[in-house]
Amino acid sequence: MGPVTTDTPRDGTPKGGPPSTASGRGTGALLLEAARRNMRQYGMLVALGLIVVLFQIWTGGVLLKPNNVTNLVLQNSYILVLAIGMMIVIIAGHIDLSVGSLAAFVSAACAVMMVEHKVPWVLATVLGLLIGAVAGAWQGFWIAYVGIPSFIVTLAGMLLFRGGTQIFLGSRSLGPFPEGFQKISTGYLPEIGPATNYHNLTLLLGVALLAFALLQEVRDRRRQRAYDLEVLPRNLFLVKCVALAAAVLAFTMTLASYRGVPVVLLLLAALLIGFGYVMRNAVVGRHVYALGGNQAAAKLSGVKDRRVTFLVFVNMGVLAALAGIVYAARLNAGVPQAGVNFELEAIAAAFIGGASMSGGVGTVFGAIIGGLVLGVLNNGMSLVGVGTDYQQVIKGLVLLAAVGFDVWNKRRVGA
Repeated sequence: MGPVTTDTPRDGTPKGGPPSTASGRGTGALLLEAARRNMRQYGMLVALGLIVVLFQIWTGGVLLKPNNVTNLVLQNSYILVLAIGMMIVIIAGHIDLSVGSLAAFVSAACAVMMVEHKVPWVLATVLGLLIGAVAGAWQGFWIAYVGIPSFIVTLAGMLLFRGGTQIFLGSRSLGPFPEGFQKISTGYLPEIGPATNYHNLTLLLGVALLAFALLQEVRDRRRQRAYDLEVLPRNLFLVKCVALAAAVLAFTMTLASYRGVPVVLLLLAALLIGFGYVMRNAVVGRHVYALGGNQAAAKLSGVKDRRVTFLVFVNMGVLAALAGIVYAARLNAGVPQAGVNFELEAIAAAFIGGASMSGGVGTVFGAIIGGLVLGVLNNGMSLVGVGTDYQQVIKGLVLLAAVGFDVWNKRRVGA
């Protein structure tokens, strides 16, 4: 009598019978084990959902009203831009304390160019991004090639750029700006198609985004199985896809029932997709992870650590400049107080979103989630009348809890 075999797919679920494993565990045990393995990746996403539900109930349904959801996007757009760059810096094993001051410096420079020197807003925007790149290259040189710790270099940069902002503006506010520049932060996609109760172009974009997201999930799962990598059990994967579809459709309908997709949201989507692809698939992205995870091993593996570090700070400079431009466009003025505490918000968003203190861990999507957690907390607490003093205490406790969870999770995995 020959050996008995079973037809078992790669995800470990046997065909033709109740799910089980060699140790006799059922589907519930498999799902629980998969949830534990993915706790770091999805824990903060679940936390964001719980925070939204809490404040939706607490505010009597105001939090998720279409106009408030749009305001959430607009109010936190520049912090989300900074969080993406800060996450990459932290993954590489560094920190950047200068981003808020650099954002203020670029916004002041653009204000001077457009208001006092009548530079066209498109050219002023391009020059502002170039200023950010040069500033990032300046800091990256000292960090990567001279060897000065990033904490010291960016602390010096924070003072330097804040002083430059004061030189440009003094104690005055400079504005207003051309309409085209304002629309970077306050504009919306135009109406198309027949008159309905919804913004038609937003609905089309939402359907396209949903199809793309589901296709990407399926492709990633197939790729992982092709290389015999561990994947989510089928039931948990289906739950994930259903939750993703529900979230995208709900968000799309909410925006479409107001004024449609803000221009700045398209900008954020482009950054999320672009940097997500680079960090996940491109060689330079894998080198950033390797450098932050173990610099000595990365160098022995052929990673050009100095060049990668330099590029990381150039990228951070450009994103800080972009955040300053978005902030100035929203205010319709260059102000000397711009960018205050932006760096702390960006760092908090990165750590809440899953970055590790030791580097080498984190995702661009996690940075967005972390930024949204802070944004929903700020907005929700303001709606229910919590004072700014208590808001700071609560946000500090949330940051401490997120980093504490990271430390606990590392110890658990090590054990």
